[in-house]
Amino acid sequence: MFIFGISVARAVRRVIISSSKLKMTLQNGSIISAHSCSSTVDKNHSLRWDLSPEEIRHQTQKLIQRIQQAFDSVGSVDIGKVCFENTLQVIADAKADYAASRHMLDFPQYVSPCKEVRLASTEAEKRLSDFDVEMSMRADVFQRLIVLQEKQSSGLMPESERFLGRLIKLGKRNGLHLSKDIQEEIKSISKKISELSIDFNQNLNEENTVLLFSQEELVGLAESYVNGLEKTEDGRYIVTLAYPHYFPLMKRCHVSETRRKMEMAFHSRCKDVNTAILEQLIELRARLAKLLGYSSHANYMLEMTMAKNSENVARFLDELYTRLRPVGEQERHDLLSLKHADCERRGLAFDEQLHAWDMPYYMNQVERVKFAVDKDKLIEYFPLEVVTEGLLNIYQDLLGLEFQQVENAHVWHDSVKLYSVLDSVTGDEIGQFYLDLHPREGKYGHAACFGLQPGCLRPDGNRRIPVAAMVSNFTKPTRNWPSLLQHHEVETFFHEFGHVMHELCSRTRYAEFSGTQVETDFVEVPSQMLENWVWEKEPLRRMSRHYKDGSPIPDGLLDKLIASRVANTGLMNLRQIVLSKADQTLHTKDRADTAAEFAKHSKDILGIPATPGTNMTASFSHLAGGYDGQYYSYLWSEVYSMDIFFTRFKKEGILNPKVGREYRRVVLETGGSVDGMDMLKAFLGREPCQDAFFQCKGLAQTITEQNSH
Repeated sequence: MFIFGISVARAVRRVIISSSKLKMTLQNGSIISAHSCSSTVDKNHSLRWDLSPEEIRHQTQKLIQRIQQAFDSVGSVDIGKVCFENTLQVIADAKADYAASRHMLDFPQYVSPCKEVRLASTEAEKRLSDFDVEMSMRADVFQRLIVLQEKQSSGLMPESERFLGRLIKLGKRNGLHLSKDIQEEIKSISKKISELSIDFNQNLNEENTVLLFSQEELVGLAESYVNGLEKTEDGRYIVTLAYPHYFPLMKRCHVSETRRKMEMAFHSRCKDVNTAILEQLIELRARLAKLLGYSSHANYMLEMTMAKNSENVARFLDELYTRLRPVGEQERHDLLSLKHADCERRGLAFDEQLHAWDMPYYMNQVERVKFAVDKDKLIEYFPLEVVTEGLLNIYQDLLGLEFQQVENAHVWHDSVKLYSVLDSVTGDEIGQFYLDLHPREGKYGHAACFGLQPGCLRPDGNRRIPVAAMVSNFTKPTRNWPSLLQHHEVETFFHEFGHVMHELCSRTRYAEFSGTQVETDFVEVPSQMLENWVWEKEPLRRMSRHYKDGSPIPDGLLDKLIASRVANTGLMNLRQIVLSKADQTLHTKDRADTAAEFAKHSKDILGIPATPGTNMTASFSHLAGGYDGQYYSYLWSEVYSMDIFFTRFKKEGILNPKVGREYRRVVLETGGSVDGMDMLKAFLGREPCQDAFFQCKGLAQTITEQNSH
């Protein structure tokens, strides 16, 4: 997931592993001190993470004043003297300054170990979001951009012309061509939407529910899982709703009642407060869309995407559903048979139903029974430090990069690591990234990439390097047990780091197009494409070793893992359709009962009822994180990502550096300065198609022969 407006990052506690076999050594990489690269840091990376709450408030005010002065200067330019230098260039420089400066202020809410700092950061984001609305409604600036387009558009460089056109388009989408009264109402609603969205996600970040279970209630869980749990004085185990606790329990715990309690709690997170917020957001978004002349909020959001409108999204999802429905029905039948046999074996009553708390457990059984994947054995080959070493080396080799860990780096928590990224040919530094990999109280609860500084040209013509952070919640190591990853967590690592590379490899002129600033339904393409590497033998071997003796994964286990990629493909993709359809439905209505809408789609499409009393959408952070009306993007993007992988990498070599560098040049470096479809055509050499997507899902035997001309 990429968080819009700000990239997402995560904090980690220090990992101490005694085995020398797990010491990370980057091929072609090195460790450099912060002092040795201080000139680079001073010039290109001035981000600070030690601001106090008072400093955050003070810096927020200073930033607002500085950017407002820039916009005031543009708004006061004599109409007859409008030119590129006094309008578009001033705005570009202000936007670059704003993006880098504000993330020092609004990013700490996701990762700071200090609650007071997190609260100050959240308040800063609210102030800055209000300010965003004010600046987006500057009719005086908009008028001068219109004049510039009329006078000089044809004489601008292509990226400058695209930037100008985008600003004017956004101005119209903000209602600057409408009456003053309507503009004021738009401004008021937009500020309220921003405030509510921040509150929604803050509630999730601060959520800290725990459940207590006896050892008997946790039967079936791996030794490594149980050993990592804290205990109460009376000997019960403390289980949180964080991903490293929740998902393994739901997949492995034999006790149905334990799973029921966990699923109920997980899908009741922030239920009361966030349900009210989300339903208010839906009404406000619908009202805003109507004021701007759109039939729905979904259509308003989709105008700037590849899909263009809700009708195209509905057609895409319906066609995919038609293809997946028979597969999902068979898989449901198989799960019910497994449950029946399981109940007989354990002497339990069989209720002839699949519940939400049954799904992860019996889907995991499919992998164990049908594909014979031994998850307990497999996890032993994925120690976090080995996975990290292998992943970084693969990305270096594939994209022509060199990563150097910065010692004694300035970070927000002592377990966070900072890396400098160099071009392997020129030796030039092209960016920096942070890794913050483990959960802690108050930290962002998912896995995501946060863009912290856009890459673009400075006012003096030199390049400002991009900076990003990857935040995740991988299991923390203990004194006696290393951090071991499930294979799906390795996949998550590859996915989110793909976003990091998109951020760091971009070479655009303007911050507006830096990195992942592409169409929302294209933003997941690069990261989803790179997930394929965790399903191929050679990359898997490079990022795995047994945590005890460093031995490789046995061929038989590796073959079974790769074959299991199509396990439960119908149900997993139908669930994505449920979420996409729910999102579309909620955002094509003027108001909605969010729990009822989700429950309806879950029953109708997935065939599984939502647990009464829960509301999954109250913790569906995408709906308040920039994906509202656009969650379909995950499936949409996957069509293109699979086409890229199978057409170029699978055919020419998954670790072929020539293809990797071409991919970096055509797709990653371009950022949002070119339409996503044009990038696809340039890299594929043809129009994209869906064949590879269906093959990957096990829905087609072979890829149709494609005409490359």
